[in-house]
Amino acid sequence: MKSKTINIVIPIFNEEDNISPLFQEIKKHLPDKYNFIFTFVNDGSKDESLNKLKKLKSDFDNVEIISFTRNFGHQSAVFAGVRQSQADAVITMDSDFQDPPELIPKFIEEWEKGFLVVNGCRIIRKHDNWFKRISAKWFYNLISSRSPFDIPHNVGDFRLIDKCVADEISELPLEAHYLRGIIAWMGFKSKVVNYDRPARYRGKTKYTFSKMFNLALNGLFSFSKIPLKFGLILGLLSVLTGFGFIFYMGIDSIANGVVYPLFKWIVVVIMIFLGFLFILIWIIGEYIARIYYNNRNRPSYIIDKSNSYEAT
Repeated sequence: MKSKTINIVIPIFNEEDNISPLFQEIKKHLPDKYNFIFTFVNDGSKDESLNKLKKLKSDFDNVEIISFTRNFGHQSAVFAGVRQSQADAVITMDSDFQDPPELIPKFIEEWEKGFLVVNGCRIIRKHDNWFKRISAKWFYNLISSRSPFDIPHNVGDFRLIDKCVADEISELPLEAHYLRGIIAWMGFKSKVVNYDRPARYRGKTKYTFSKMFNLALNGLFSFSKIPLKFGLILGLLSVLTGFGFIFYMGIDSIANGVVYPLFKWIVVVIMIFLGFLFILIWIIGEYIARIYYNNRNRPSYIIDKSNSYEAT
């Protein structure tokens, strides 16, 4: 008897060519001992993705659709799918085949051993461009080096979480936009499963540079204090530079009798301090913005109920 249910949550944004092939590929790797529900979160797609999802829903009873009124972003889509789930475990994955479906049985196996979080870790990213590989490595090193808890490197949103973890996520504020950091912060017993990241199946990535940059900022400012310390470092450098100028001018004047026009140094120092000031204002602004967003009690997504369907 199939006693437990596992919910597979897949965000969709303009992925009309990948929906059916991905669904069929995932089904090939699912163990028979569990019930599976597929939750596709339509994140405001402009192509035929929603119609493809409706067709899939009409053909399979274990498919449900959550449809947003517009594009609210990948993290909001993942968050919505997890919050809606009532299953014993939730697997979140992308729709581009870069999260290999054949790893799902391994995730479930580790879950059966007692791990409440099973993360997929991308150890080889040869299909990503050089900028994405370098920036990802720099980001994970930066955020983990100053975080009070361990955030696994190269871990995205391909994971399995137990129901108790999903329930805790559901209690979080509606503007939690960095789930990989939040899940690490929770501290549940976890396991990492390594894999080589394959190439995208069809189409182009919808994760633009601006979206990756915003995600990185959300992670950095939500789970690290290093930007605040950056201000201290700049301040010390400014003070030391100022004293260096004074020391050099004093020695040169005494030893060589050189007279430096003071206004030249004042202009340089003012320019340096203005640059630092603007950087610090930007850092403070980022924190203030996050305080504002987290306290305005506005949801991070709106569900279009007329195009959303539960599994039957």
